[in-house]
Amino acid sequence: MGIPSIVSSRILGCVGGVALVALMAADSRAEGNDYPTTARADYVIGCMAANGNTREALLKCSCAIDTIAGLMPYSRYEQAETALGLQAGGGVGGRVGLFRDPPQIKAVIEELRRAQAEANLQCR
Repeated sequence: MGIPSIVSSRILGCVGGVALVALMAADSRAEGNDYPTTARADYVIGCMAANGNTREALLKCSCAIDTIAGLMPYSRYEQAETALGLQAGGGVGGRVGLFRDPPQIKAVIEELRRAQAEANLQCR
């Protein structure tokens, strides 16, 4: 005895609808989660080292990178981290001004600092 065709059509329609919703949710998570695992791990490791390498630091630091990732796309985060790294290291041939003075660089660094400040508030 089989399932009547109208019932099987409705079941397939429901299953298809659930699958479509799941795919849409996965796509939206992927858009908001474009940070590579290595970038997240690097952030957490550096943050933990600066904050005592404790379990509490692990929780706060992982929360912080998740918050930052929710506030700015990875491409902007990467630009800010690169500029800050070049500033800290003296820049290319000591030309720090190239990575400090342009308005675009200032804007992306400020965006990262705002995201970090928000992460500090959210991840206590």
